[in-house]
Amino acid sequence: MVLAACAVGSGLPGHAQNEAPFAYTWKEAYFPSFDGTRLHADILRDPAASPNAKQPVILTVSPYTNHASQAPPDYWPLQEGPSNRFFDFLEQSHALARGYTYVIVDLRGFGGSAGCTDWGGPGEQGDVKAAVEWAGSQPWSNGRVGVFGKSYDGWTGLMAIANRPKHLAAVVSMEPVYDGYRYLYNNGVRFQNVFVTPALFVVNDATPGGIADTPEYLLNGTSPNAACYVLDYVGQQNDDDESAFWQDRELIRKSRGATTPLFLTQGFLESNTLPDGAFSYFNGLAGPKWAWFGQWDHVRGYEKVDDEFAVGRDGFLAEAMRFFDRFVKGLPRSNAPIEDDPSIVVQSIDGRFRSERSWPPADATLLTTKLRVGSYTDNANNYGDSGNEGNGKLRIWSVSQPLRTPARLAGEPVFHASLSTLVPHANLVANVYDIDPKGRTLMISRGAMLLRSAGEQTVSLRMYGQDWLLPAGHRVGVTISGANSEWWQHIQTETDVVVKGATIDLPFLRIERTGFLHGTATPRLESVRKNETFSEAASTLSSAATTFVLPSAMQRPATAPPAPSKPGPAARGDRLPATGVPAEPLLALSALAAAAATGAWRRRA
Repeated sequence: MVLAACAVGSGLPGHAQNEAPFAYTWKEAYFPSFDGTRLHADILRDPAASPNAKQPVILTVSPYTNHASQAPPDYWPLQEGPSNRFFDFLEQSHALARGYTYVIVDLRGFGGSAGCTDWGGPGEQGDVKAAVEWAGSQPWSNGRVGVFGKSYDGWTGLMAIANRPKHLAAVVSMEPVYDGYRYLYNNGVRFQNVFVTPALFVVNDATPGGIADTPEYLLNGTSPNAACYVLDYVGQQNDDDESAFWQDRELIRKSRGATTPLFLTQGFLESNTLPDGAFSYFNGLAGPKWAWFGQWDHVRGYEKVDDEFAVGRDGFLAEAMRFFDRFVKGLPRSNAPIEDDPSIVVQSIDGRFRSERSWPPADATLLTTKLRVGSYTDNANNYGDSGNEGNGKLRIWSVSQPLRTPARLAGEPVFHASLSTLVPHANLVANVYDIDPKGRTLMISRGAMLLRSAGEQTVSLRMYGQDWLLPAGHRVGVTISGANSEWWQHIQTETDVVVKGATIDLPFLRIERTGFLHGTATPRLESVRKNETFSEAASTLSSAATTFVLPSAMQRPATAPPAPSKPGPAARGDRLPATGVPAEPLLALSALAAAAATGAWRRRA
């Protein structure tokens, strides 16, 4: 690092800027977090704005904004200037030219910020609160801060909501994490990324800045963090969501009743930040809120794939800027008519979009079916998105009669079972499928649970939410097994689990939806249809015939979709009552100690 510092002073040529197709002025600043940790900020403004003209602030707080990019292969030490992570947002939204200041703050341990990374814990949450308070109190700020991000820096937006800094005006959060535990586990069962993802963050944290960065930036980015990594890793590998480590990182209950305006996106077909807890989180907020829910993967709301919008429709950035104009810039409704946009945009599995006043919709009715029972072997050999012909002990099928009329499933299925195990830590997985008349099968929803104790027990499992139109003639299938090994990393017990009784609650709409918005099927939806549809053996399906409680024909709508009901109390987000109420989160944050920005403005074109 001494060589890098000397190179900065020598004025060596060849530093490649993080170029942008728009003009901006840029300066850096450092300020203390709640515990004194030095945080680094990049501040971008329109060149036409005077340096201290008071502007609304759009803020991103992130682990991904190192000046020299992230870990290899993206890392390039000759780059200089602010991170280009959201240059696409600035280019397409024209946010700087519209009078916003854009601020990027590195989370502790990343980029130019000092300190110990702690994976969404009290330190990072304190950084987010401190960043909002600092940005809102600067002479170039109007005192109102909107937080913007996707994925991890979508998570930091939700951290801001949970911790309620006084300068926080609004949050746009795309595909975020709602609960750190749920990102790595589903009710005790590990996801495939439980080891790899934490390791990648260690590499990212240890990545230094670029050759053109200041000595403080380089020193902060390379400070020893071995103890932090160990503490994080030990906490991350604890599969008990009641541990202090995970309770500190649960935002669903902590955010309940918060009034900060939110604009959220969540893909039903996510393979990264899953919809586990998304709808409980959204419905628990008490402030103005908008959302896009649909058939996409881990993408930005305005991202394109092969020149087509990855979420299946345009208009996201226009709506996001109406949202920011209304709540961060403070424009009247006549100039920023976000209230005229649908509060919730939903894309169903048929690719069509519609507006809803709540999700799950108010007319969603749970219909309960008694499922077939039996036993399965907990050997991790089952795959949820493919057939397993000839392996009858791997899963227990229940298959409905054909639907007489189309039915729309919208919400989160809930599976209940009474069962017995010989040993603790056996695996339980439930899946719901759409089966067409030819036996072609596609998964609707899934959920997993670790059976921590041996013996007789009763369990309830809330599964992932979906919005799914089932055509007439299709059947509903449900499986009970010990694994979806394409999804989770199961540690098998090689014993049999006996299912003595089981039911499934399926949410079906009573009212037909007949009005639709513009939009098309997404690339992710087309991929799922092509690659995850499988043909189950006709003999397996016929032998599993079960009389399901299926909905009557949907009623023709007489009025707009039903209004949402007020959300009721929740224990740890959307946890089912049978699992108990955990202790309150342990997070406690100190007040912000503000500091003045340093450095001179630099122009970048």
